[in-house]
This record gives sequence, C-alpha cells and structure tokens, in this order.
Amino acid sequence: MDEWGKPLVWLQGEIKTPPFLVDARIEAGTLLRRLQSGESIGLPHSRPMPSLGRRCHELRVPDENLTWRIVYRTDSDAIVIGEVFAKKTGRTPKKVIDVCKRRFKRYDEATG
Repeated sequence: MDEWGKPLVWLQGEIKTPPFLVDARIEAGTLLRRLQSGESIGLPHSRPMPSLGRRCHELRVPDENLTWRIVYRTDSDAIVIGEVFAKKTGRTPKKVIDVCKRRFKRYDEATG
C-alpha cells in the first residue's frame, strides 16, 4: 500500500473534466480516496452489486444533468475499477455488467 492506502487499478474508464464537470470529478476523487483508505461506503454513495460478484459495488456520482457510475471491487491489495459510465436508467445495463464480469475475470487470471 502507498501513502493513500490501497492503489487504484483502472481496468477501464477515467475521471476527468470533461466529460465530468469539476464538482463531480472532485466528488468522485473524494469517494475513491475514502475507499483507498479502507473506509466502507454505503448508500447513498455506493451500493453493492452482487450480480457482479463478492466485494463489487457501484459508486454514484451526481453531475449537473446525469449521474455517473463507477463500478469497482475491493480487493485485499487494491481498489479495482471495472467501468465508469453515465447512468441514464434505473437499472445498470446488462452490457455493463457483462463487460465488468469479463474484466474482473481477466484481472484475476493475470494477477492470480
């Protein structure tokens, strides 16, 4: 672990302005730093995603006209980011779930 705690491992996506507005980017960074320090974040900021697997969650980052989602998994040695996307419906799209499952599986195979 580094001075911030667990490192972030980005399998896909990024948080930058644009497309995130400045306040949303700051909020996302703050939430990720809290995760890195070992804090467990619950609703309304994060919700579990058991459909992806154990330790998988979705951060909710409100922006001006939409809400960003950051799909992540808390491993013992890292916070693994599977996807960053703008959520426009009540359900996480099946495509996002399937892609994240594949990414997490490939990561496990490469690091296991």
